[in-house]
Amino acid sequence: MAEDKKVNSHAEPTKVKKIKQKKKKDPNAPKRGLSAYMIFANENRDRVRAENEGITFGQVGKKLGEEWKALTEDGKQKYKDLAEVEKKRYESEKALYLATK
Repeated sequence: MAEDKKVNSHAEPTKVKKIKQKKKKDPNAPKRGLSAYMIFANENRDRVRAENEGITFGQVGKKLGEEWKALTEDGKQKYKDLAEVEKKRYESEKALYLATK
């Protein structure tokens, strides 16, 4: 009976998966700056909810995305400027954080 079993000599050896442990974030690390779209969404989320009673969370996101796409470059520029300020704030806080680490 042992002769009936064929051993596949070309079979790949089983691979052992390494479990990666997730790095714990330092609570003292600076928070990343918001993108232009996220600043726009935060400013307009309450208005969209008020205009559309009973709207779901996903639908709010869709409405905000549609409004963002419909904005002209001039309309978006305000939010892009604010995002640039956020980016500079994050970079300076990060540099200070890494210097004191």
